[in-house]
Amino acid sequence: MAIQERFYSAEDLWVLSHATEYSEQRLELIEGVLVVMSPAGGKHGGLAFELAFAVGGFVKEHDLGYVTAAETGYILFKNPHRGDTVLAPDVGYVRADRLPDGLPDQYIPLAPDLAIEVVSPNDTASEIHDKVTTYLKYGTRLIWVFYPTSKTVAVHTQAGSHTVDADGVLDGGEVLPGFTLKVSQIFGE
Repeated sequence: MAIQERFYSAEDLWVLSHATEYSEQRLELIEGVLVVMSPAGGKHGGLAFELAFAVGGFVKEHDLGYVTAAETGYILFKNPHRGDTVLAPDVGYVRADRLPDGLPDQYIPLAPDLAIEVVSPNDTASEIHDKVTTYLKYGTRLIWVFYPTSKTVAVHTQAGSHTVDADGVLDGGEVLPGFTLKVSQIFGE
């Protein structure tokens, strides 16, 4: 007898993420499979705030779109047969023209243009790789992965990847034209 595995939708995730039993956890959804994540630590949260502040200030100053903080869900892909994919980057950015009606009350129904992830001590290389691959697969144009231990940033686009060290400068490329950020500024040096 075959046992049908349950695949979750973005709507299921919305309900679960507001249920009491999940109140202390962050949830994401990868092709219908629930991923439970622990709340972030202080250092992680501080770095994510600094990044949201830097990117958010630039986006607001130039009236480019919307910046979201951690725990904001983005529906990267909807599939009624296999389940949906919903990720929550530590910082996300979406161009204004992609959300003409502004930010929705529930999950954002598309992939972010920029996804920023801060690596936590319990994140594995495989998990980070899978998340980056998922973002790219579903249309995110630029991903920055911050590694606090090595004070480096992995930059991922459809064209490839490279690493920026603590003495380097990130730029927004085609996603955030004109935006630059010294990596040392984020890591407090």
